[in-house]
Amino acid sequence: MPRESAPARSPPETRREVVTETLHGVDVDDPYRWLEGDGEAVDQWVDAQNAHVDETLDDALRDRLRPRFEDLVEVADYGPIAVREGRYFATVREPGADHARLVVRDAPDGDGRLLVDPNAWAANRDEGRPPRSMAWYVPSHDGERVAVGVTEGGDENYDVRVLSVPDPTESPASEGSGGYGAGVEEVAVLPERGRVNAGGLAWTADGEGVVYVATGGAADGAQMDKEIRRFRLADGPEAEELLLEHDDQHVWPRVTVDPDSGLLAVAFSEMVGGTEWYVHVDGDLRPVLTDTDAETSVQFHDGTAFVSTDHGAPRRRVLACSVDRFREGDLSFEECRELLPGGEGIIQSVAPTPERLLVHRQRDAHSRLSVHDRDGTHLRDVSLPSYCSVTWVSGNRDAPEAFFGLTGFDRPPAVRALDLDGGADAKDELASTEVDSVDLPVPDDLVVEQRFVDSTDGAEVPVFVCYREDAAVDGPRPTLLYGYGGFRNSITPSFGRFRLPFLADGGAFAAVCARGGYEYGEPWHEAGMLAEKQHTFDDFVAAGEALCASGLTDTDHLAVAGGSNGGLSVGAVVTQRPDLWAAAQCAVPLLDMLRFHRFLLGESWTTEYGHPEDPEAFEYLRAYSPYHNVDADESYPPVYFTTAASDTRVHPSHARKMTARLQNEAAGGPFLLRTKSATGHGVGKPASMIVDEQTDSWAFCYEQLGVSPDAAATADRD
Repeated sequence: MPRESAPARSPPETRREVVTETLHGVDVDDPYRWLEGDGEAVDQWVDAQNAHVDETLDDALRDRLRPRFEDLVEVADYGPIAVREGRYFATVREPGADHARLVVRDAPDGDGRLLVDPNAWAANRDEGRPPRSMAWYVPSHDGERVAVGVTEGGDENYDVRVLSVPDPTESPASEGSGGYGAGVEEVAVLPERGRVNAGGLAWTADGEGVVYVATGGAADGAQMDKEIRRFRLADGPEAEELLLEHDDQHVWPRVTVDPDSGLLAVAFSEMVGGTEWYVHVDGDLRPVLTDTDAETSVQFHDGTAFVSTDHGAPRRRVLACSVDRFREGDLSFEECRELLPGGEGIIQSVAPTPERLLVHRQRDAHSRLSVHDRDGTHLRDVSLPSYCSVTWVSGNRDAPEAFFGLTGFDRPPAVRALDLDGGADAKDELASTEVDSVDLPVPDDLVVEQRFVDSTDGAEVPVFVCYREDAAVDGPRPTLLYGYGGFRNSITPSFGRFRLPFLADGGAFAAVCARGGYEYGEPWHEAGMLAEKQHTFDDFVAAGEALCASGLTDTDHLAVAGGSNGGLSVGAVVTQRPDLWAAAQCAVPLLDMLRFHRFLLGESWTTEYGHPEDPEAFEYLRAYSPYHNVDADESYPPVYFTTAASDTRVHPSHARKMTARLQNEAAGGPFLLRTKSATGHGVGKPASMIVDEQTDSWAFCYEQLGVSPDAAATADRD
């Protein structure tokens, strides 16, 4: 049977040093708090745990899986297209390369001219320094410059480098030096200030500077200290100006600039709460949309401010007003004209072009696209396959064209283009054209289904299921259930290239749209946060039980997986229902819900989970906190934990402490912890590292679920 197949191996010894705290009148023991540190003893323990993983995982199984995964990265990847005055920026990862390169094209499907090649940085990195990678880029409005976020070791504390974009006549399609293309110059490097994200940086209208939100560094414990700064390129380092300091740990600023008028707008929002908008005029912040709990985004185009909000519409609606009126401030939602009312589908995004709007909605967690006039009048729908996801949309500010990413369980990611300049016959569906696509074959017998399962409080929870109909399976299918359930993140159809061998070998993949996400708007999110968080775990369990009841699988062949907040979900359902799972994969997780607020960005997540220092929140957090609910009298399924030494979001101590507690205080297992160095929460991983991770995690899954790799697949590769 799958659970008994793994050989019994003793884990490394972990010393117990019980720290007891009295929290709200309750004594709470923490025997492994010393693993929150970063000293030599912790390093030795981490090394021993990594060695234990290598000793426990089946080497022959890994050797058979690795070639199949290596083949899967020998295929190009393509990122979103950003258009700036006739220049088309995109990232392209060439077959076999570790990192995607940034290129600029003169046509959507034209030959790319190299701007940045992070692979050259990795090949020529300084001795002793973590590898650098490019995490994001933001082109200026005129397309003549681009800001690039560079990370070392995936730690998400980005250096921001401003580069020139040479004209085609000045830039041959060849490499330059230092990882930059021919003719590309480093115009400026912004002062180091910790975390700067792409969503927190905006170019000034003249392209001669940037406005950005920066935090302090993680090493200094200053990630929650935030500043808005303006940097003028022409005047050197002295040109940086502090616009605003912001010390509310629960609120994050973001900035946007109208490229026509130069208006700087600043949004302040809790990570999962309402948004207040201001404009920066004459050196001061002027309130525009404030005193509201609504989540609201704003984008400017050709004199119009497009306002997407859940104010008065739980599944969002789109309003509009003039940029001049927005600048005046003290705006109410009622003053704006409604372009797109709320409906059954969740409005995800709107891409404006000179005469059209491309609107992306999700209904039952899969995508719909439609084209509208700028007054909101519906013109036509865009032809899309069933059960697909639109992963991003972008419009050309100066021409009637738009682009979007398309994927699905049976559909490799593709970049597609739309010509929006057409008639208004709503009976016709608008067809898109393919610009780039991932060249991986999709099996003809792949089945994709959407099921709805009953969960607590009468919720009907969507569950996607994918499997190969003709794969030979003797008995229940080995099945991996994945989910997240938090922070308004929706689970939608996605293509997993590293999932293909598992499906070929008879496995099934399922994805649960648990409460806490945004699949049905803000009410769905609120039903899985704070005191209602248990609903998230109920939905995971309901999905697992339904998969077993349907005959697809059974409890000896069902694994559960998730990462980050999804890792919390995995930890909770493993401790609450250990009988339901044959194995679990738990990546970069939160697991100690009584101390999460003390590390890195944790304090900002208290708006989602509740604050452990609040007596009422303490009670429900303690009730489900995985670390505090390990029962010495219970036998738990095998769990494969992964974390990263440079994670600047979720502290690796969560996975360390949970592994130690299971290894030393519980029956079952094995309980394994893999800690990666030179990487973080997930940003900037080279393809070679991804192959290593996928090989190990799938080898664990194969062994625990009793899956035999297809020998012919490996032989064909050889």
